[in-house]
Formats: sequence, C-alpha cells, structure tokens
Amino acid sequence: MPRQLSFNLPAKPALGRDDFFVAPSNAMAVAMLDSNFSWPSGKLVLSGPRAAGKTHLVHVWASQSGARIIAATELTEDQVPDLATGPVAVEDVPMIARDAAAQTALFHLHNLVLANGHALMLTGQAAPNLWALSLPDLQSRVQAATHVALEAPDDALLGVVLAKLFDDRQIMPKPDVIPYLVAHMDRSFEAAAQIVAQMDEISLSEGRTLSRPLAVRLLAQNQYEMSLESEPKDD
Repeated sequence: MPRQLSFNLPAKPALGRDDFFVAPSNAMAVAMLDSNFSWPSGKLVLSGPRAAGKTHLVHVWASQSGARIIAATELTEDQVPDLATGPVAVEDVPMIARDAAAQTALFHLHNLVLANGHALMLTGQAAPNLWALSLPDLQSRVQAATHVALEAPDDALLGVVLAKLFDDRQIMPKPDVIPYLVAHMDRSFEAAAQIVAQMDEISLSEGRTLSRPLAVRLLAQNQYEMSLESEPKDD
C-alpha cells in the first residue's frame, strides 16, 4: 500500500486590514491604529500575549502610514539615521532587555524619530512597565508612551482566529471542528496556533480529514501530556 507523503508547508498568514477581525478584546487597539488617530506622545506601545495579533496590527499600521518594521533584536546603531526618516515599528522590545548595544540603538532611534516628527510603535507581550529594560533612560521613555493592550479572546474572536489559522495553511476543517475547539481548548491565541499546526500535521501524516474526532483526540492527547508534565518527579 503506498505510503502517505507529508509536506509540512509553511503557513502564509494574511496580514491585511480586511483579514483582522475586530472584537471587544482588540477594538481599542484597532482604533488607536486608525490612520486618522494621532498618538498624544507620538509613540505607542502595543502589548498582548503571544499570537494575539500584534504583528498583524503592526503590518496594518505600516501599510497605512508607510512605516518600516524591524525586530528589536536586529536593530543596530548604524541603522538609526536611515530608519528615523519616517515612522517606525520595533517589534518584541523586551527581547533586548539585557542587550546594552541594542537598547542604546533603540534609545537613539526613539529620540531621532520623534525629533523628526514621525511616529514610533513598540511591541511586547507584557505591559511596558514590566519590560525591565536595563537602560533606565530607555525604560522611562517606553513607559511614557501611550499604551494599548490586546486582551485574551472571547468566543467569537477565538473562532475567527482558528478559521484564519486554518485558512493561512490553506486547509478546511469540517464545520463542527471550530465550535468544538472553541468550547474545549485553552483560551489563548498561542493554544489556537499550536492546535491548528498539530491538526494539519496529523491530517497530512495520516491522510485524515480535519474532523471533530481528530480534534477530540488531539485535545485529549494534549491534556494527557500536560498532566504528565505537572506530576511531581521522583528524586
């Protein structure tokens, strides 16, 4: 019998404005990124849990404002003059909390972007007062920024997120899969991304459709594995 071939192709997320579902948990953030909205401080901190949609909103804002996007871990001092000629979004700033050189570069970028009259967006998972940047002047400027947070998803948003994640992978679950997942999975964006990836992998490797029985089996398996991890280890 021929063996099922599995091709784990990378997902291609849709990052346009029309692909972002507005819900109570993210409505404030979406409003703050409207092209007609001017941030009081000229800078905005966008926070939220992993996979909450921060990168999606950054790309929406960039497409509206012409901003350039850079990861904080990739920022260097020599890039600052060029980047500061327009609006800039710097992603995952807490990742450089112990990187003195990257923090110094961000400090200079912050000052030059604002001095040039442009907008600056910074992102991170936690609220800015918890970023613990080791450069005090940078930490104080971060905390002075306007701050908006993406909250945990409600049922409607979680269902839309799951549908988008499946669509990003160009796969179509049975109609009863997403309602079942929404009712039984951990309520987080990260869990949604993990479950969709797992279902895609299993369906490819086993040649199965994305059905409710598959979802039931996967959630049970994940719960069992979590219970094993939480058990006390023998000395």
